[in-house]
Amino acid sequence: MPAFKRKRGGQNRVDKKAKKVKFVPNDSDVLEGDEQQKTNEVTIPPPVSMGKWTNKERVLIFSSRGINFRTRHLMQDLRTMMPHSKADTKMDRKDKLFVVNEVCEIKNCNKCLFFEAKKKQDLYMWISNSPHGPSAKFLVQNIHTLAELKMTGNCLKGSRPLLSFDPKFDKEPHFSLLKELFTQTFSTPRYHPKSQPFVDHVFTFTIADNRIWFRNYQIIEEDASLVEIGPRFVLQLIKIFQGSFGGPTLYENPGFKSPNMHRREMRLAAAARVREKQMVKDVLKMKRTEAKEDLVTDITADVFMTPAEEKPVHIETEAPEPKMPNKKKYKAFKRQRMARR
Repeated sequence: MPAFKRKRGGQNRVDKKAKKVKFVPNDSDVLEGDEQQKTNEVTIPPPVSMGKWTNKERVLIFSSRGINFRTRHLMQDLRTMMPHSKADTKMDRKDKLFVVNEVCEIKNCNKCLFFEAKKKQDLYMWISNSPHGPSAKFLVQNIHTLAELKMTGNCLKGSRPLLSFDPKFDKEPHFSLLKELFTQTFSTPRYHPKSQPFVDHVFTFTIADNRIWFRNYQIIEEDASLVEIGPRFVLQLIKIFQGSFGGPTLYENPGFKSPNMHRREMRLAAAARVREKQMVKDVLKMKRTEAKEDLVTDITADVFMTPAEEKPVHIETEAPEPKMPNKKKYKAFKRQRMARR
C-alpha cells in the first residue's frame, strides 16, 4: 500500500476544538473524488491537559554537601517520578536550615524535600511546607534506587501516581499530619504542563516496626496487577515541628535512637563479648592450675598407708676399722694402665 503523508499546520496555533488531520497519498497513486478524501481524514481528540491548572504545588528537591552516590541517585529518581519538582545546587554545611525557606521562595516552591548528610554515612530527610510549616524530620534507611533494583516493571515518565496509605495513618494524630504532608508533596497536580494524563503507578506508604516503608508499583493494564519498579526506602520519624525547618515541637518519637548511639551500643556489645571470652579463658586456666595442686597433695593417699615397725636406734661410738687395699686388684689395674701407654 502507498505511504501516506500527514499535513502539519502551524505549531504555535492551539485550538480547543478537535483537529482534523488530512492524509495525502504520494504522487504516484493519486486518489480521485471527495469520497476517497473523506475516508483518509482522521479526527484527533483534544489533549486532556487543556484543562485549567489550578493546583500550583511545586516541590524543591535538593541536598546538603557530603552525600554519597546512593542518595544522589535517589534524588534523581524522585525528580523523575515527580514532574512538579525542581532542583537546586547543594547547600553548604555552614548555612542554617532557615536558609532553605529563602531558597524555596526564590525557586517559587511551596514544598521541600531536603536531604541532610552527616558523617558521610547518616542521611536525614526533611519534608516541609514552606514557609509557614509544618515540617518533619526523618532518618532514611535501606535505600535502593531504580538502577540498583533492576525490576521488570516500567512506567510512563511524568504520569500521575495513586497514593496508597496504611490504615494506621488515620488512627494517630501525628500520622494523620504526615499523611497530609505526603499527599500534598508526592501527588502530581492535575493538568500540570509536564505531567501526562495517565495513572499507571502507585506510591504506597506502610507503617511497620514504627517506621514508614515507601514502595513504588506499576499497574499492569492486562490484569491490573502490581509490579514493583522502585525506588524503595524506609523513613524513621524523629520530630514534627510547627514551623518550617524549626519552631515548637509538635511530636517527638520516644523510640528513636540516634545512629551514633546505636553504633556505640554495638561497640560496647562487641567489647563485652570479648571480655566474656577472656574471663572464660581465665577461669579455665585457674581450674587447671588448681587441679595440679590437688594431685600433688592428695588427701585420699593416706588411706592406703600402713604403719611400719619401729626399729631401735643404734648409735656407733667407735670408728670402724680402716679397710686394707687389695694388692691383686691394684697390680692388675697397674698393668692395664701400662698397656694403654
